[in-house]
Amino acid sequence: MPYTASWRSPSNIALIKYWGKQELQLPRNPSLSFTLSSCHTNMKLTVAIEGPASLTVLYEGLPKSSFETKIKSFFSRIDTYFPWLKHASVTIDSNNTFPHGAGIASSASAMSALALCLQDIDDQLQNHTTKNAGWWSHVSEIARLGSGSACRSLFPTAALWGITDGVEASSDHFAIPWQGQLDPFYTTFEDTILIVRDDEKPVSSSVGHQLMELHPYAGARYATAKENLFQLITALKNAALLDYFISICESEALHLHALMLSGPNPFVLLEPPTISIIKEVWRFRKESGIPVCFTLDAGPNVHLLYPKQYKESIMDWIKTALVPFCAAGKFIEDHIGSGPEKIS
Repeated sequence: MPYTASWRSPSNIALIKYWGKQELQLPRNPSLSFTLSSCHTNMKLTVAIEGPASLTVLYEGLPKSSFETKIKSFFSRIDTYFPWLKHASVTIDSNNTFPHGAGIASSASAMSALALCLQDIDDQLQNHTTKNAGWWSHVSEIARLGSGSACRSLFPTAALWGITDGVEASSDHFAIPWQGQLDPFYTTFEDTILIVRDDEKPVSSSVGHQLMELHPYAGARYATAKENLFQLITALKNAALLDYFISICESEALHLHALMLSGPNPFVLLEPPTISIIKEVWRFRKESGIPVCFTLDAGPNVHLLYPKQYKESIMDWIKTALVPFCAAGKFIEDHIGSGPEKIS
């Protein structure tokens, strides 16, 4: 009889960016992210332990062979955790609530969902039922081996990944929950994502990470990220430091894309509408006094972060001033979320 597990896992938006890795998905610098809610992956995993060994990948109910290479590579990294994978028949059926491969961390939600499903199946095999803090750290480590940023999607509200001075529990191998370190003000944040392009980006994040190995500014970047993280941790503890939060978030986003533009093999993921949106954010914030800021992942789409109390005013502004810059007028209304959820 086959075993099944179904989980929903969210994407996350990094405030301090992870860009550059070593060995098996270990970060060159620590990162900190907000966990999202509406942007998530729903996944069902079906496993027949007796084999013969096979892998079937479905996306939105249809075969998706282009995912198989990455998943097989992931499975080869985790066979010490799940020895039964070597001779199992595995079917993965998933769907996203947001565009795949467009720079909204779809690999984070997908690989964290897959890690949860795999651990769930293993728990069924071992007759384990406990899901304590150690369990979540373990799943975070497994998710990291599929996609670095996936390890941060396992926790509600916010997560920290990477060895960080002054944080004893921090690790390069898994993320840790950061919800308890936030002023409650920040837990009310909205994230409205402006979809500048919804097709798959031309340069994958994996390739971008690899290019950092030859980047002339890599060392300076990693040092800056650590300093920015220290400043952000301080700002997140005190709502009165919101201006610092905004400054750090926007600086980190622009640093990320500056690295892409300045490496030995430069590439551009920003689009003209992205630049127009950034300029409009600066204008609106200066003239209205409303504390909205932007951040970017490795793609052209823009995340607008702001406290929920300003949502009505900001949505009016988005619909009048920013929708013209969006592909077919698309945007996603999201907010800080409560983490993964077991579906069945």
